[in-house]
Amino acid sequence: MSIKVQEITKIYGKQKALDQVSFEINSGEIVGFLGPNGAGKSTLMKIMTGFIPPNNGDVTINGKSILEQTIEVKRIIGYLPENNPLYLEMYVKEYLYFMASIHLPAKLLKNRVKEIIELTGLTVEQNKKIGSLSKGYRQRTGLAQALIHNPEVLILDEPTTGLDPNQIVEIRNLIAKIGKEKTVILSTHIMQEVNAICDRVIIINNGRVVADERPETIQSTVKEQSAIVIVEFDKDIDYQLFDEISGLIKAIKHKENTWLLESPIQIDIRANIFNFAVKHGITVLSMQKQEKSLEDVFKFLTKG
Repeated sequence: MSIKVQEITKIYGKQKALDQVSFEINSGEIVGFLGPNGAGKSTLMKIMTGFIPPNNGDVTINGKSILEQTIEVKRIIGYLPENNPLYLEMYVKEYLYFMASIHLPAKLLKNRVKEIIELTGLTVEQNKKIGSLSKGYRQRTGLAQALIHNPEVLILDEPTTGLDPNQIVEIRNLIAKIGKEKTVILSTHIMQEVNAICDRVIIINNGRVVADERPETIQSTVKEQSAIVIVEFDKDIDYQLFDEISGLIKAIKHKENTWLLESPIQIDIRANIFNFAVKHGITVLSMQKQEKSLEDVFKFLTKG
C-alpha cells in the first residue's frame, strides 16, 4: 500500500497553506505529521482523503489518483477528522450499523459491527447514546467508524486531543495495535505521541516539509548543533559572570540556582564550569549533560 504525495500546493486567498509538499509512505508504516498549529497538517489530510482539492499536485494510493479516481481511493481510506463528527442522538451500536451499511452488504453487517466493537473496546458502551459518552469513548467510536469497512489506510487528525492521560494511553495503544495491519497516518503537535507510536515523523512548518525521518534520526541530527549542561550551584550568580566561561554560547536560568549552559557540540565545557566555580568560591551541587528530546528538535526545526 504505497502512498505518494506529489508537489501538493493549497492556497486560501493570499495564504499558501501548503507549498509543494512531497513524500512517500510505505505499507505498514505508522507516520506522524508533526507541526505547530496552522502548519498545514489538517489541510494536507483533507486533500489526501479527497475532501478538498489541491491547487496543484496529486496524491496517489496504490497508483490511483485521489483527483481522478476519488471514489476508488476513498474506499480504501478510513478517516477520523479532528472534530470527530458523530450523531450524538444515536446509540453506539446503531451508529456503527448505519456506517457499516454504507460500505458493506447486509449479510456482513452483524459480524463486522461486533468485531469492530470488540477491537475498539466499546463492548460495555455499545448500548449507550453517543452523546452520553466520555471524550475517550467518543474517540473510540470515531475510530470504529473509520475502521468499519476495513480500510487499508487509516488517517487520523489529532486523535488524542482533549483526552485525559489515561485515555491518551488507551487510544495510543489502540492505534499501535491497528498499525500492525494497516498503514496509519496521524497528525499531532504532541511530541510524546510521535515517540510512543510512530515509526517515522514528517515535520511540517509554514506549509513545507522541514524534516522526514525516524524520530531517533531527527533527534540525532539536531544533537549535532549544540550541547547543554544543566548545573546547580549553591548560590545565585550574576548572569554577566558567565561571560568568563570559555566556550559558552548561552546561559539560561532554569530555576533557583540552576542554569542551562549551552556550548558548541565539539566543546565539553564542564571543566571550564568547574574552574569558574572555584575561582568565584561557588560550589557545584550537580552537573549533567542534557539529552535533546524530540521537543527540542521540534522547536529547532519550526522556530521563526
